[in-house]
Amino acid sequence: MTDLTDRPVLSTEGREMSRLLARVGQTRDRAAFRAVFDHFAPRIRAFLLQRRLTSALADDLTQDVMLAVWRRAASFDPSKAAASTWIYTIARNQHIDHFRKVQRASRMDETDPSLQPVPPPAADDLCEQAEAAETVGKALEALSPDQRQVVEMAFTEGLSHSEIAERLNLPLGTVKSRIRLAMGKLKTTLGDLE
Repeated sequence: MTDLTDRPVLSTEGREMSRLLARVGQTRDRAAFRAVFDHFAPRIRAFLLQRRLTSALADDLTQDVMLAVWRRAASFDPSKAAASTWIYTIARNQHIDHFRKVQRASRMDETDPSLQPVPPPAADDLCEQAEAAETVGKALEALSPDQRQVVEMAFTEGLSHSEIAERLNLPLGTVKSRIRLAMGKLKTTLGDLE
């Protein structure tokens, strides 16, 4: 095992890139990231092209690598590795991940029922759904405006009772009561719809 004194001395450029990358990690410094990006993006692209990737794929993976550098910069430790080592490791891992994803995709069974498109609904089903929607719409119109409002907020917007109470500036009990009464009326009106 070697200690830190056995590590090669970084060039001035290497020290500067490590310093800039550390600034990106510590303060999200955009100017520092721009300098790191301008320095490493063309090199990463060339690195990926050497691995026989298409130009478009190398561009995409380069963008992914630099995005990962931005997101993970806080985990960069200049005492453990140079910026170039850290960034090229991310590039290598992105390339491996892409290769594995392509391999998995090529092994997919295209006849798997879960990968088949859902068949369009039958015409009778569409008619039944349209009639049911019309019936529900008429039942909602039969509710008082206060009841309709809380039911629509609960079921259309997905709000909780307390969120409705807060939005309408009503007591929680009033909201619950209106919903309970409205649901009772709807159940009576729509009882045979099921």
